[in-house]
Amino acid sequence: MAELATGPTRHGLRCASCVKREADSQTAGRHVLAVADDERRATSNESAGLYVHIPVCRSKCRYCGFYSVPAGGVDAGRLVDGLLRELERYDDGIEFCTAYIGGGSPTALPAEELIRLVRRVRERCPQAQEFTVECNPGQVDARLLGGLKTAGVNRLSFGAQSFNARELELLGRAHSVGQIAAAVAMARRSGFENVGLDLIFAIPGSTLADWQAGLEAALALNIEHVSAYSLSFEAGTVFEAWRGTGWLAAVDEELDRAMYEEAIDRLERAGLRQYEISNFARPGCECRHNLGYWANRPYVGIGPAAASYLTNDAVRASGRRLTNDADIGRYLAAVESGRTAPAETNLVSPDDAACETAVLNLRRREGIDLAEFHRRTGRDAMRIFAEPIGRYRQMGLIEVADRAVRLSGQALPIADTILCDFSALE
Repeated sequence: MAELATGPTRHGLRCASCVKREADSQTAGRHVLAVADDERRATSNESAGLYVHIPVCRSKCRYCGFYSVPAGGVDAGRLVDGLLRELERYDDGIEFCTAYIGGGSPTALPAEELIRLVRRVRERCPQAQEFTVECNPGQVDARLLGGLKTAGVNRLSFGAQSFNARELELLGRAHSVGQIAAAVAMARRSGFENVGLDLIFAIPGSTLADWQAGLEAALALNIEHVSAYSLSFEAGTVFEAWRGTGWLAAVDEELDRAMYEEAIDRLERAGLRQYEISNFARPGCECRHNLGYWANRPYVGIGPAAASYLTNDAVRASGRRLTNDADIGRYLAAVESGRTAPAETNLVSPDDAACETAVLNLRRREGIDLAEFHRRTGRDAMRIFAEPIGRYRQMGLIEVADRAVRLSGQALPIADTILCDFSALE
């Protein structure tokens, strides 16, 4: 899976207090139900992002904690029919400004089914300025990429993960190093001018020299975007099990930090500006879909385990967060019978919306735009977050300038710890 895609949490450490506050709020505000059509359609007049989750992979990567099942056991035509049927439920009242098909591995679908899905999504999102599809480098050919371009996709995100053969084998990736460059070259020949790579650093056994070589290999492909994430050990993954037995160990924090700082320095020197904690792009090639997440704008998630954020009031930004059932069988049974997929619903209060907006905004290098924050939430960020802003500003970890609040450069490696202090109002 590349980039952020399913929602505004992708990687990184969280402090214990943040985890506890999250659990408390979810316990207090959660209920499970089949959401009524009118509730799912209710949203503000603000345009939204559309995310379509393809929950299939040809093989499961050892580090991946996202919901997916083996592609060989899924009726691809039935799955696509189900996704399109759920999409029809959002035909009223929502205009989509971006579209993103991720997974899992969308390219694990038969080419004709993926292109059929893409065509229908493009028809539903005629105003979408950016339409991204995630691709596995070992699962594409010229015919598929040409078909995606013709069907309306204008951005590709390749899950490269590493340019080191040993690391790819350890991660459980099925593609080779050579297939990464070949996939990018095919994308160029198919007419794609906006191509990104997803990279992982701090892979067990990796050295700083390994990471530097990987960055150079990525830059040699002259791509427009890089998402660089520190490897995390997710519950239920092979990597987490191996760590539990002592067979695998995380790299030390000093090396993890050195790799992150190397990415910032090298990518920016090559013209890829860091615009979010883990994302870098050439000017004008920032991922608009993910920028919507970090602005805390509404989005709709289609498919098993996909998440949505539907707002009732564009001024106060409160609303509901919905998560579809993470079971492909139950999901398809529901949509095929004309029902919504069983969903987990969290009501978002105005206070919660203000905190979520602040945390997400601070992931961006531009930080919190104070005027925009007030417009979206009705709150004065300098007042409601006066204590953490003042404390971290004194430590040199937060900057206040040009009517914005943002993390300083030295704060980036410890950003998750800082963001915890913006996750709740005292």
